[in-house]
Amino acid sequence: MRILLAEDDKDLNKALTWQLTARGYNVDSCGNGEEALYYGKQNIYDIILLDRMLPDREGTEVMTALRQLSVNTPIILITALGLLQDKITGLDLGADDYLVKPFDFEELLARIRCVTRRSLSLNAQPEGILSYHDITWSPREMCLTGPSGDCLLSRREGDLLESFLHAPGQTLAREMLLLKVWGPDSEVENGNLDNYIHFLRRRLKGIGSSLQIKTVWGVGYGLNAPFL
Repeated sequence: MRILLAEDDKDLNKALTWQLTARGYNVDSCGNGEEALYYGKQNIYDIILLDRMLPDREGTEVMTALRQLSVNTPIILITALGLLQDKITGLDLGADDYLVKPFDFEELLARIRCVTRRSLSLNAQPEGILSYHDITWSPREMCLTGPSGDCLLSRREGDLLESFLHAPGQTLAREMLLLKVWGPDSEVENGNLDNYIHFLRRRLKGIGSSLQIKTVWGVGYGLNAPFL
């Protein structure tokens, strides 16, 4: 799962990035509103953690701009403003949840799980486990299970698989997959994506899955069940 963290407190930003990464999340972090808007517009994140009081552009402005651009990524607004009216305003402007500083990291994790569960179109299970057709993916154990066994995936393979699992049956553009898996600041060649598609196809075959990663020439790839 890829998370965008927008927090101008350098110490808090660093601490949250480290803790989230240690829990297996892919984190891109920034410290002002303009950067948050730039990254958010890429529409490659599973969730955005957005500080309300950012320099250059406030978090509420960033959130409003993203919603106007039809970016529907779940947003948790993080702020020191804890009055009821502040919470109502944030939620009315498009936040999916509202977390008041200071907060416990375990509460943040619980809210991330709750918000992302609501946004998934597939069968979400405890601890972030995802299921589709004849496979089950456990991000925490990095384990993919199918009809004839299971196997461990690399971080890149897991991120690629999750991208498909969040949009089963849909064709995902190459550019979107490169951004989603490698991040907006990574200099990666197109051939790397093709290599990892090949690796993932072998993984699916090895566990006896009937799912197929289909190539749509000139567009990208899609994870499809045999009846699609």
